[in-house]
Amino acid sequence: MDTVLTLAGSFDETSWGFLLNIITVLMMYGPFYLANTGAMLFGKWIPEKTGFRSVIIDGGRTLEDGYRVLGDGKSWNGFFGGAIFSGLLTMATHQWWGGRSQPGSRPFIDPTSWASADDWFWIGGEWGAAFTMGFVLGIACMTGDTVGSFFKRRKGHKREGSESSQAPILDTMTFAVAIFIAAFAFFEGQIITHPDLMNEILALLILTPVIHRATNILGYKLGLKSVPY
Repeated sequence: MDTVLTLAGSFDETSWGFLLNIITVLMMYGPFYLANTGAMLFGKWIPEKTGFRSVIIDGGRTLEDGYRVLGDGKSWNGFFGGAIFSGLLTMATHQWWGGRSQPGSRPFIDPTSWASADDWFWIGGEWGAAFTMGFVLGIACMTGDTVGSFFKRRKGHKREGSESSQAPILDTMTFAVAIFIAAFAFFEGQIITHPDLMNEILALLILTPVIHRATNILGYKLGLKSVPY
């Protein structure tokens, strides 16, 4: 890995490098963040268009507080569909930006550019590695999102069918934190956990509520969400 670090060089080279690095981190982590978009597609849009029955995770159950465990908005097809969507997007970024790992390639850097046959997720070659990275971090995203929904229900925020509620921190920070924890737990030594990008990763974490709101507004305008939050 020392050789890889030498080849990759430093990401702290220009006077506006910090901002550029934040955008770079966002581009690299974008496929994992967008697992939520995949969950909307597989959990809401596709079932509504095709008549496919969504399998609700909590099965309609409520807890002693009188509120649903998770609500109608969390389905198994959305959960795993989001992870698959993330895997496919990671493959797409590998196709578009394959081999781009130099600082001069910012902000479009391949998140799997440091992967090799020695890595545990090198399953089926480079394309399998790209899908596996995206799928694992997509699962992390959906798990964090589900945890956030659980605590929203405990606070009395409803989500039944098209009815939702606003809880900016629980709607965003749980899935973002889960993604970054999983990235450093399972993909240490990859370019997505480059030590020169730690401050930018923290900055992206702080900015996540703003980014999440923007993508939700877009999803609402496209008809993928019933509310813009």
